[in-house]
Amino acid sequence: MDETTLVAFLDRGGPALWVIAGLSVLTLALILWKIWRLMLTGAWSGAVTERAVALWQHGQGPEAMALLRPRASLRARLALAAMEARTAAHWSEPQAREETARVAKGLLAEARTGLRALELVATIAPLIGLLGTVLGMIAAFQALQTSGNSADPSVLAGGIWEALLTTAAGMAVAIPASAALTWFESVADRVQADMEDAATRIFTAGGAG
Repeated sequence: MDETTLVAFLDRGGPALWVIAGLSVLTLALILWKIWRLMLTGAWSGAVTERAVALWQHGQGPEAMALLRPRASLRARLALAAMEARTAAHWSEPQAREETARVAKGLLAEARTGLRALELVATIAPLIGLLGTVLGMIAAFQALQTSGNSADPSVLAGGIWEALLTTAAGMAVAIPASAALTWFESVADRVQADMEDAATRIFTAGGAG
């Protein structure tokens, strides 16, 4: 489909279809950006953190923290924060737990960045499509009323077909947005569970070495 054909197609659906087309571009950009961000923050890699926690549990605290310091993954940053809080001389254990919880909240917020935007797209895209269909149907029946007895059924059918384009387009955008949102939320939930597990193991072991 060349540019002229694409523009003509979008024009047939009216302003609603143009808005949905913009949402489709935004959705694709959000999905690709979120995958890139999750890769940068190590959402699918936890082996190093697991090794560090195991070292900590065997009383090798300095080695465990040295292993985590160069890492930028969410799990590693949380585990390092928990170890540093646990070994800080000026903090009691409840204070160390509070500090670890504070860091965890920030990291989880980072893991969920962008999900609200995807949720919004998944919600409003079908509504915009439905709005476009309703407006198109209104225009089609107004044309039918104006033409009176000389109405051409094929013209009416063409108007209805064009109006229904926006509903189909809205659903076509909302479905992948909803699927991506569910997937990203499951990744964030897995990261959260791993972080909670690591923090619990750190605080229930000696580890200072």
